[in-house]
Amino acid sequence: MLGEVADGVFAYVQPDGSWCVNNAGLIVSEGRAVLVDTAATEARARSLRAAVVAQGRPVPYAVVNTHSHGDHTFGNFVFPEAVVHAHHETRREMAAAGLHLTGLWPQVEWGALEVVLPEVTYRDELTLHVGAVTARLIHLEVAHSTNDTAVWVPERRVLFTGDVVMSGVTPFLPMGSVAGSLRAVARMRALDPAVVVAGHGVVGGVEVLDATEAYLLWLQELARQGVSAGLTAPEVAREADLGSFAGLLDPERIVPNLYRAFAEERGRTHGGALDMSAVIAEMDTMFEEMAAYRGAPPVCHA
Repeated sequence: MLGEVADGVFAYVQPDGSWCVNNAGLIVSEGRAVLVDTAATEARARSLRAAVVAQGRPVPYAVVNTHSHGDHTFGNFVFPEAVVHAHHETRREMAAAGLHLTGLWPQVEWGALEVVLPEVTYRDELTLHVGAVTARLIHLEVAHSTNDTAVWVPERRVLFTGDVVMSGVTPFLPMGSVAGSLRAVARMRALDPAVVVAGHGVVGGVEVLDATEAYLLWLQELARQGVSAGLTAPEVAREADLGSFAGLLDPERIVPNLYRAFAEERGRTHGGALDMSAVIAEMDTMFEEMAAYRGAPPVCHA
């Protein structure tokens, strides 16, 4: 599951990329290593560690969390040698949310998880030096969340997008912004990546950015039509023809995505720190509405 996508840069891809089954990345140069994201459960995190240090590769001196969600952060604790780096809002949201994610799928074997918060935080951009290459941490403002970090390796033209981009998987935007995600995709495209490692799903090229952009634009148009017709987000979701997006995993995310798109269509502002207690309460409601859309609760294979 750990594959080299450029010289010394690896993608750790966990099929099928659905709920809580995320990707990670590894950057190795001159005996130094940086890990991008961890994994959701103790077992998956320990498997990630085994893959990372296989074949004599160094233990990472740094872990980068691309955002606060547990599937990308819960495994921090299996890398005690590493200093965790993230955006300052990532640390705040991780502390506020704790292990709440585990309660959404109590049937999952989460293991003996520990929340390990970032020790180094940044606001706009931070560069890590990894031997002969660099890892630029770029805050994408409000997109998938309030605290998304893209990791750009310019010497290898490899981009780790976090969950702002998902490859073959439906985006998830209720804690972020549709318009903000479009701005983030444009900003990442301007870097001119050759390889794009999304937060979930298969590795690709710039076409992965294009596919995300197309979904976001479609979502905005659905919201415009829905608001104009006086419909609710669930009503628009039920009537929507998924068309070319029907093959994306976890299509039930259209419901919370439309709530966010409706809010933006009505002029609601985004970008400030989120009240995590309110977000947690809303998540339970969102999951009920997604279950109603798909006719069964969202499935997590973590």
